[in-house]
Amino acid sequence: MTMLRIETEREADGRWIGEVPALPGVLAYGQTEAEARTRATALALRVIADRIEHGEKLPAEARDLFAPA
Repeated sequence: MTMLRIETEREADGRWIGEVPALPGVLAYGQTEAEARTRATALALRVIADRIEHGEKLPAEARDLFAPA
């Protein structure tokens, strides 16, 4: 299974930023690296849900999130 990757980086002001490269625009700040990852994950899930609802294409990394039973 392919997974969405979250990249993190510490900003000069000490905040952390989390970004999901496969979903342009999905980036979120946090006071800690863990918080930035959590916020980026939540935003990525909202973006994926919005794309599904609107019939938009998902990145390859997100296509296998769900499998038929």
